[in-house]
Amino acid sequence: MNHLNDLFDYIAHSPSPFHAVAHTAERLEQAGFTRLQENQPWNLVPRGRYFVTRNQSSLIAFVLPERAGASWRMSAAHSDSPSFRVKSASHKQGFTMLDTEGYGGMIRSSWMDRPLGVAGRVLVSKDGAVESRLVDLGGSAAVIPHLAIHLDREVNQGHNYDLKKDMQAIFQLGQDKDAFQRALAEKAGCQVQEILSTDLYLYCPQPGMQVNGELVLCPRLDDLACAWAALEGILQQENPSAGHIYCLFDNEEVGSGTRQGACSDFLPQVLARIAQQQGLSVQEQAASLAGSLLLSADNGHAIHPNFAEMSDPTHPVELGKGVVLKFSASQKYTTNAVTAALLNRVASENGVTLQHFYNRADLPGGSTLGNLLAAQVSVPMADVGLPQLAMHASVETAAAGDVYGLWKLCCGWHQAEIHCTGDAGYQVKFV
Repeated sequence: MNHLNDLFDYIAHSPSPFHAVAHTAERLEQAGFTRLQENQPWNLVPRGRYFVTRNQSSLIAFVLPERAGASWRMSAAHSDSPSFRVKSASHKQGFTMLDTEGYGGMIRSSWMDRPLGVAGRVLVSKDGAVESRLVDLGGSAAVIPHLAIHLDREVNQGHNYDLKKDMQAIFQLGQDKDAFQRALAEKAGCQVQEILSTDLYLYCPQPGMQVNGELVLCPRLDDLACAWAALEGILQQENPSAGHIYCLFDNEEVGSGTRQGACSDFLPQVLARIAQQQGLSVQEQAASLAGSLLLSADNGHAIHPNFAEMSDPTHPVELGKGVVLKFSASQKYTTNAVTAALLNRVASENGVTLQHFYNRADLPGGSTLGNLLAAQVSVPMADVGLPQLAMHASVETAAAGDVYGLWKLCCGWHQAEIHCTGDAGYQVKFV
């Protein structure tokens, strides 16, 4: 399977953050990683390969170094994408409807007039236990139709899509009050009365595809393309001189301020438990972190041919011209001169072209997880990503060559031997 098809496969198996983490865990287990539980003691060994999940929607995987106290090479991405959370089913005008609320800042119109899936998790009561089961109703479970142009003559003059009025989804004809619950129960392998609660989201089921062999059209490229590439980085690494950590956080699209988000104590807790297992003193823990590095991977905007004026005129990012390395004077992105220099070395060694991304000076950019994570684990960081168009649309656009470049950069990041020699000083070696 080539890299592009592998990305498409990863995204197809990840219709919700819960599925993304479950599929990531499956790939890790196939590669020999051992699953740990947060609520149980850990017994770790040098060069051991482990992962742990939180809320079923965030995951941290790590490979221990040969030497206790060695520095960490880390990468981080997020499992969530803008969508619509399904609150409940209701009935009106002869339809069974799915009541939804917006999750993140999606391009609302892009979700209309296309088949939509429903996926997430169902909590069920079984023999006195409460169990979580992942469900996917398939890619043609719902639709959000436009009002016909004959009834809204001004729709092409700039329609304001109201989340409550315009964006409620049709599930089926008729007013069978239990139809939606029965569909969930069937997928969850339980009885309707055993369903206790749900976390469900609409998703776009369109398979990833290429246009003219160059462009990539696929749902959830932001940020599953980076989640996939960073995962490949830790799976492909063969560098025992450092420890390696892969983070997949949830809720980036709504601010990261949850127990499974980048602002949580998830990564600090994992690092603390590893240090305790390694028998490190406070001094040794601090020295290890001071020599560590983290790559925050989240997609960036490419210049749009129809709206070129919306990009920085002196630093246009083009599709097919390389991975983006992001800079921000307001520190929305964590890249500085030191981490940019290190990334340039890694990129050059691996044949990857980097494009410097800056927001237009008078336009604020979107947020990401790197600067939030830096407040929890303060190691030098850089922000990179796949350049794309139509960010937060139900289907997004990127370039096939950049997907391969991102893969090479993430693999090279974990493979390079980068040793901290002091504040802002490094020795870099490639094997």
